[in-house]
Amino acid sequence: MKNNVLIKILHSFVYAFKGIVYLLKNETNGRVHFLATAVVIAAGIYYRLNAMEWIAISLCIGMVLAAELLNTAIEKIVDFISPNYHHKAGIIKDLGAAAVMVLAIVSIVVAAIIFWPKIVA
Repeated sequence: MKNNVLIKILHSFVYAFKGIVYLLKNETNGRVHFLATAVVIAAGIYYRLNAMEWIAISLCIGMVLAAELLNTAIEKIVDFISPNYHHKAGIIKDLGAAAVMVLAIVSIVVAAIIFWPKIVA
């Protein structure tokens, strides 16, 4: 019984990893967010962020990447349900994209608050 549960959990991780790979292979914005993640992590290491700064940066990274994954899922669902253009389908896609944009802007503000004093010092 325990092995069956462990196998199901492992499969869940495999499916989730497939989603990340799909995003990287097929979505330009996903690649941009992952590149930004790498740059921010490198900057954090270079500027020796403290624990609280890493927590803030990690939360921002996680939220933006999760939002991008969810937005991609929304877009795929909308395309599946409504393959032809429909005004309401466009609104749904725009709302998903707006959610990612809001989180990305907030993340840029957080990064500026954390990194700007270190850059100018």
